[in-house]
Amino acid sequence: MLYKLTDPSKAAHLFEGWQETLIYSCLQKVMGKVIVTDLMDPKSAMAYVGCFAFYAGKPDRELVINKPEGFVIMVPQNKAWEACIEECFPMAKRVNRYAIKKETQFDKDRLRNMVVKLPDGYKLKEIDEEIYDMCLPSPVTRDFVSSFESKEKYLEIGRGMVILKSGRIVAGASSYTRYKEGIEIEVDTIEDERRKGLATIVCAALILHCLEEGLYPSWDAQNMNSVRLAEKLGYEFDHEYTAYEVSPEDRTH
Repeated sequence: MLYKLTDPSKAAHLFEGWQETLIYSCLQKVMGKVIVTDLMDPKSAMAYVGCFAFYAGKPDRELVINKPEGFVIMVPQNKAWEACIEECFPMAKRVNRYAIKKETQFDKDRLRNMVVKLPDGYKLKEIDEEIYDMCLPSPVTRDFVSSFESKEKYLEIGRGMVILKSGRIVAGASSYTRYKEGIEIEVDTIEDERRKGLATIVCAALILHCLEEGLYPSWDAQNMNSVRLAEKLGYEFDHEYTAYEVSPEDRTH
């Protein structure tokens, strides 16, 4: 039997030492949820937000096999959880992701110099009510806002910037998730506008915006291109870790 914790702090000890802001979002009850198999004395837990599920504590097959609906990126705490995921979802795609160090000390002048390089014909704009609606139709821009339960919630606690060209979103950086102390950055550029430095510009603008509010702009990289972009902005690589991309059809038993 699976249970959603109304008090996620009951499972906080299971995630201790795991520096992942998406987990913070769940434990702090900002967004997401924590699922357990024992309400009174949880020994295993899944923190789930967006499309990410983090598994901690004692490996529990019930938690894994009853995954959230749709596409899920499963992140195991250790090798034992890896084995459990591979047993439940043998067709899952095993991938490497790249953790970026927290507590970066940013060079604000350097970031400002990046922002002023916005080419002629392009416009930098904060995500507001109108831009929010513009993000939803395209899979490239949808994740800028889609992890939040509503437009109102995003406008309340989300933060984001986009670059417009001829009234169309061509690049953006936004809060994939929010935790009390900051955001987790999601960034993308439409295919025909890539390799023009737009991702660097819009990320620099979002980082500066966050710093002005006292929020930390956390970064986690899907691939080495993302790592290189992060380093250009002033972040430092921390370590590689294993995750599993699981589609609805991957469940076999």
